[in-house]
Amino acid sequence: MALRLSVVAVLLLLSAASTTTTTTAAPAQALTGCSDKCGNLTIPYPFGMKTDCLLRKEFFINCSHTTQPPTAYLMYSDLIVTNIYLDEGELQILNDVGRACYDEEGGYQTDRSIKPQLLLQPPYTISNTKNKFYAVGCDTSAIVNAFRGKEEFITGCMSICNSLGSVEKSCSGVGCCQINIPSGLYNLTVELNSFKNHTRIWNFNPCSYGFIAEEGLFNFSPSSFEDLNYSALLPMVANWAIGNEIDTCETAQKRLDYACNANSNCVNRPIDGSVGYLCQCLPGYEGNPYHPDGCQDINECMALNPCQNGECLNSPSGYSCLCHKGYKHNGISCIKDDSERRFKIVLLRFVSLVGGSTLGLIFLSIAAWWLVQVIKKRKNKKRKEKFFKQNGGLVLEQQSSSGDQANVQKIKLFNSRELEKATDKFSIDRILGQGGQGTVYKGMLMDGQIVAVKKSKIVNGGEVQQFINEIVILSQINHRNVVKLLGCCLETEIPLLVYEFLPNGTLSQYINGQDEEFPLTWGTRLRVSTEVARALSYLHSAASIPIYHRDIKSTNILLDAKYRAKIADFGTSRSISIDQTHLTTLVHGTFGYLDPEYFQSSQFTEKSDVYSFGVVLVELLTGQKPVSMMRSQESRSLATHFLLSMEQNRLFDILDAQVMKDGSKEEIIAVANLAQRCLNLNGRKRPTMKEVAVELEGVQLAVKDAVHVQQNLVEEGDVGTDEITTEAYCDVVSTSIGPFTDGGTTGSLSDEQPLLFYNTQ
Repeated sequence: MALRLSVVAVLLLLSAASTTTTTTAAPAQALTGCSDKCGNLTIPYPFGMKTDCLLRKEFFINCSHTTQPPTAYLMYSDLIVTNIYLDEGELQILNDVGRACYDEEGGYQTDRSIKPQLLLQPPYTISNTKNKFYAVGCDTSAIVNAFRGKEEFITGCMSICNSLGSVEKSCSGVGCCQINIPSGLYNLTVELNSFKNHTRIWNFNPCSYGFIAEEGLFNFSPSSFEDLNYSALLPMVANWAIGNEIDTCETAQKRLDYACNANSNCVNRPIDGSVGYLCQCLPGYEGNPYHPDGCQDINECMALNPCQNGECLNSPSGYSCLCHKGYKHNGISCIKDDSERRFKIVLLRFVSLVGGSTLGLIFLSIAAWWLVQVIKKRKNKKRKEKFFKQNGGLVLEQQSSSGDQANVQKIKLFNSRELEKATDKFSIDRILGQGGQGTVYKGMLMDGQIVAVKKSKIVNGGEVQQFINEIVILSQINHRNVVKLLGCCLETEIPLLVYEFLPNGTLSQYINGQDEEFPLTWGTRLRVSTEVARALSYLHSAASIPIYHRDIKSTNILLDAKYRAKIADFGTSRSISIDQTHLTTLVHGTFGYLDPEYFQSSQFTEKSDVYSFGVVLVELLTGQKPVSMMRSQESRSLATHFLLSMEQNRLFDILDAQVMKDGSKEEIIAVANLAQRCLNLNGRKRPTMKEVAVELEGVQLAVKDAVHVQQNLVEEGDVGTDEITTEAYCDVVSTSIGPFTDGGTTGSLSDEQPLLFYNTQ
């Protein structure tokens, strides 16, 4: 798709496209005395170009006559409206293409750069079904910041390549990446970043680009690097509705300002972050459901002439046929009625066959019933076999029997009926959580066992491979701090995984929110981090084949009934043979947790998991999110913010209040130093997960022994509860975890600021 289009050319192109698809949009109908045209755009009520021509102020269309044809803007913004769809509750608008350009030396060129802002307010939201977000460039990372309800929402993707020859005509991470738009987003901004300021690929790609576009109207190719320099606007789709977040059909119908008029029906927006409701004409009616006159009956007899061989009788919302003799109505038109003749033939054949015998009749009835059951059973079996193959069952069998996948245990196969009953037919009330790979439901099996059922989002072969990969990975693992896979179901259209049920949610919920029933005390944070470190150490060095998780983050750490931590979500994990290079074609991971060294080299190692774990440690220390637009630009990443604070001796300025309250200074510094080592930009200088686990266990043991000594001293009356000295504490720690040395250098301790140093080698 050529992108060198001026604004006027884009408008003309979209206008021409819309004239060929008018059957999909509801017929326009403005209020009496009001114009319904702005250039080539038809403007139906509730929209209007004057105060007395629209339903509410948010539906104002500002028609500018400074261009030919005139241009329609949404309210008083600079968003150009190119189409309005009543039935779907959608607008097609033109959106800025974000651009960040650099000179040959890597200097940022302000005059050539554009930072787009899509300032949409409810009842307008960005359509998650019609759009995608694209980032284009060979040295590009794009962060999308928006709001969903009252919560801040951050996502993004990265695109890298080394040469123009490596770029293909697909947006798959090499020169171009794309992500789905989460539902219900508004007030969106895009921040474009570059790791090397395009210096290595400047001759063919000096700029990074980021934008939202309607799916199918942007097709990436190597020429896009140049074409996007000349494209200021691209089409996208926005949702709209009547009312706000408290307006639903149930509440709106009781009010005087209810917008749906005669012969129309109220439809709620999905509960996905969208707001308000829509009006649609009832079946058999057409027109504008928001217009005071409502929807009008369709005269099918004139429009369709459906009753050939009969007389058509129009009626409200439908029609009927008065058929001529010898014809019958089949629900659509009049067809030849030969049922009496066929009945006589069948009856004569039947009588001839069974000789009028009652016994013969019974036998034929049983045979017919049996034949129907056999056919149903055969169809059902073929359907299950089709889904089994489609969902990767053959791949799973191959993986299970392959010598490369050691110790892959037999996976229990659940049937679809059992899981439907367990989840109340996958009721929305049973949803535990939703993510990029699927939706998780709470279920109860026939034996009373509570389980979590994951319904995957499978749309292509790559995602099927992720699904099978998660089964194979989890079947190799037997560790108390890794979520247990109970089985799967492959005979349904969408494959299902069955896990043990963990009732207390994710670690992220407790870090970012206060829970009076289970506060994240310092001791709890130490225990949880130690449990996760043990699990990762097991995966890296104790499993039969080393396993790299590749997406460690606080939302993938779940808590069981006793608030013990368990690692989950192994869809992107990998089993690594000793002779493998660990190179990947696409970078997997989550913003804020992604190892910078891995991003640069595409080479994933065990130290990449260590980096992600370091971010989780910092989350536990600070209680802050891994990425936040509320911090300064250089500190958007929590890892960067933490490392800068450590360098500037400002650690205690960023700690969580609960950590400051519960933890001693030396314990906090010990964990902070460990996190700093995990986040080293040089992967070789990071500790292994086994070393991390040992160090955390040492801090835990020191805390327990120090508390025990304090209790003994108080009980014996030697000191008061506030008189435990640094020397006494350090004596206990030294006894518990060995001498305070780091690389052979003895650590110094003082009453003012005792520090913990110890060697785990």
